[in-house]
Amino acid sequence: MAASSGRAAGQARGRATAEAFPRCHYVTTKGVEHQLIPDPASAEGRRARLDRAHPALSRCIGLLSLVVLVIGLVLLILQLMEQITRAPEGVSHYVGTFTSPIDMPAWGNIVLGLVTVAASTERALRLR
Repeated sequence: MAASSGRAAGQARGRATAEAFPRCHYVTTKGVEHQLIPDPASAEGRRARLDRAHPALSRCIGLLSLVVLVIGLVLLILQLMEQITRAPEGVSHYVGTFTSPIDMPAWGNIVLGLVTVAASTERALRLR
């Protein structure tokens, strides 16, 4: 026979994606929800601690990561448009060719990719 801890029973509920649990909470039998707190040693816990200890710095980091992601998306769209319209049997026959105004070297694309991965990781670690 198991000993009772005196705590109310409940369920842990979450919405899973391929990368993480963006929304995870504990629901008691009475229907009261409590947000789960990440382990302080985890990446999510360290990011939450930074947000509590230095909210202005946290907002600046969040804004910077958002700007990096938007720039990466814009450059990706420009490069994709150029590649799609470059093929002679593709849409270039109907709309003409598009030349991107920004011609990045290979090393620039690699750096942009790495910075974008870091920015998206930072956005994923935020518990919002």
